[in-house]
Amino acid sequence: MPARSSSPIPAGLGWLATGRPAEPGEHPQLLDRLATVPDPRRAKGRRHPLAFVLALAACAVLAGAKSLTAIAEWAADAPAAVLTALGGPSREPAGPTAPAEATVRRILQRVDGDALDAAIGAWLAARDPDRPPPDHDLGRRDRRSLAVDGKTVRGARRADGTQVHLLAAMTGTGLVAAQREVGAKTNEITVFRPMLVDLDLADTVVTFDAVHSQTAHARFLVEEKKAHYIAVIKGNQPLLHQHLKQLPWREVPLLDKTRATEHGRDEIRRVKTCTVTRGLDFPHAAQAVQIVRRRRTVTTGKVTLERVYAVTDLTAEQADAPEIAHRVREHWGIENKIHHVRDTTFAEDASRVRTRTAPRAMAALRNLAIGALRLTGCDNIAAGLRKHSRDATRPLATLGIT
Repeated sequence: MPARSSSPIPAGLGWLATGRPAEPGEHPQLLDRLATVPDPRRAKGRRHPLAFVLALAACAVLAGAKSLTAIAEWAADAPAAVLTALGGPSREPAGPTAPAEATVRRILQRVDGDALDAAIGAWLAARDPDRPPPDHDLGRRDRRSLAVDGKTVRGARRADGTQVHLLAAMTGTGLVAAQREVGAKTNEITVFRPMLVDLDLADTVVTFDAVHSQTAHARFLVEEKKAHYIAVIKGNQPLLHQHLKQLPWREVPLLDKTRATEHGRDEIRRVKTCTVTRGLDFPHAAQAVQIVRRRRTVTTGKVTLERVYAVTDLTAEQADAPEIAHRVREHWGIENKIHHVRDTTFAEDASRVRTRTAPRAMAALRNLAIGALRLTGCDNIAAGLRKHSRDATRPLATLGIT
């Protein structure tokens, strides 16, 4: 019996850079991307290049390594040919040597998290299969998409007791194009703009939950990044939320209805949209959205009903109700495509890696492993990791390292 999929992957729509699909050798390879990450070590006494150690860690995680010790053990067992391909320094006549566990640990605990996430995100985005061709007139379902959502790494507690929290941006195909750590004394709102500012978001539909439904975020996306947004509105925008609730939704016809059964829940979603010419006190808002979610837990039969309201700058001509419903479902998919996989397949919440930047570095490497597997067409991440663990050369091929 074939293994059950741990991460169903529907066809995505997102892409972060315009132009035609990448040809082999057209974009910088992973080793080149990793070489842009600054080395936190002193120059004196370095035996292994930083890009080499990071590439080894990437291969080990792709082979199923879940800890710093497991990464070092994979590296110690790697054949000389693999170490050479990854850029290991030659030690004639013995050949290249793997870094010790202490070296791996020091580097991942001190590496620049922003630079590492940027390198990995750029490598994944450049290989996204849903890049539109040049001079393509983007239609409704051809627009790129990007879902922004946060996740707490529950096992990684700082010295003061706070937990590591990461904000990520995921394309429609389930590739993490950007990630930032949220400081212990701040929140996701302050990280939103810095995470997206360097991305090409022209004509991209950015979706986010209520915490990011800020007027400054909407203006930033539409006016500076030439992007679109779908913003969920809840109690943090009380006046706007009340106004949306009071719209005459009973008079609006049902425009989209979908049903899905997964993770032990049967869910029906009903979507209505209406154009509101005035009264929506939110920058560039053109449509109001009502989503009614009816969930039934299969095992207990318990039924819950939730009404969610949203606004978007997309006009009715640019996006009808089925299109908006599709985008919202895609946003909710970040839980299944990224967070669920990191928790269940990589046991991220149970990980005891907690020192300095190591939790974030491990999360970035897991994002890379998940994305690299998806780029090969693998729809079962757990099975993909097992396959790569059986042959040390397979991670190199999947990561495009020759």
